[in-house]
Amino acid sequence: MASEEPIIRLRNVGKKFATANGTVVALEDINLDIQKGEIFGIIGLSGAGKSTLVRCINMLETPTAGEVIFEGEDLAVQNNRQKRMARRSMGMIFQQFNLLAQRNVLRNVCFPLEIAGVSRQEGKKRAMELLELVGLADRSGAYPAQLSGGQKQRVAIARALATNPKVILCDEATSALDPNTTKSILALLKEINKNLGVTVIVITHEMSVIEAICDRVAIIDQSHIAEIGTVAEIFSEPKSKIGRQLILGDAVNQVSFSDSRQIRIIFDGRESTEPVISNLVLACKVPVNIMYAATRDIKGKAMGQMIIQLPEDEADGQRVLNYLKTVKIPFEEVDKDAI
Repeated sequence: MASEEPIIRLRNVGKKFATANGTVVALEDINLDIQKGEIFGIIGLSGAGKSTLVRCINMLETPTAGEVIFEGEDLAVQNNRQKRMARRSMGMIFQQFNLLAQRNVLRNVCFPLEIAGVSRQEGKKRAMELLELVGLADRSGAYPAQLSGGQKQRVAIARALATNPKVILCDEATSALDPNTTKSILALLKEINKNLGVTVIVITHEMSVIEAICDRVAIIDQSHIAEIGTVAEIFSEPKSKIGRQLILGDAVNQVSFSDSRQIRIIFDGRESTEPVISNLVLACKVPVNIMYAATRDIKGKAMGQMIIQLPEDEADGQRVLNYLKTVKIPFEEVDKDAI
């Protein structure tokens, strides 16, 4: 999947905005490599800088520092025509769809082709092929107001693909959709990535979206990259405070800790069907208290972590530790401040 030369490289990218209240730093010292053909996630809380970052990637916003390198070319030093050509290679999908209300579905998909100078007949042919791809060929004459949210986003995806882009940028593309529709849109993006080889960059604040389709993920916090890794790495052992917050949620703050020992068990790729805790209890013949758990099934592998409370009896507790060592399950002793 990965190539030697990343399709997109960000080097020391910064973005500042001048406001009435002074300068606002939206991005600072952003360094990212995005490989051709991967699905790359960028996640962060509201206001972290995600949308500014995606707009710097396609030069809708010009960075105030650093380089945005697309297929070996620094977009920041290109003229407007070159930037437009590069932008044509980057389709974009928005949270609110951004369809043209006065155009029907077919003409919405044709719109970027018209701008690119494609003939009307050729554009219509291409648009119908794309509507077939996204499962909406039968709605080509409908207008946006007649479509559901999921259908609107499928039209937006078809439109984003119209100019044969090498990259699709998805800025909170599923935030306005219900869970079932979100699932179908993510499945469609995954299918497009697999069958067309299009690199997909997903901007989101939802960890479930990252989990569902991404290969790697960068966590952005307060204008900086907090950590980058494979989805499996980040889910099994987030290293940053914001990473733990995004993955574990607020559950950790609600846990009541007693004086008995706490053990963090790390799930880093065991079969998700393996009943680890049940086996532990049966083998050791002692109870353990699950304080909280944040585990996910990612492609059949268990990823994440769980904190259990050991029995008060020291011998019973040691039996649990010995069992974990024997079956090679990674763990560490923690206290409340270490989580």
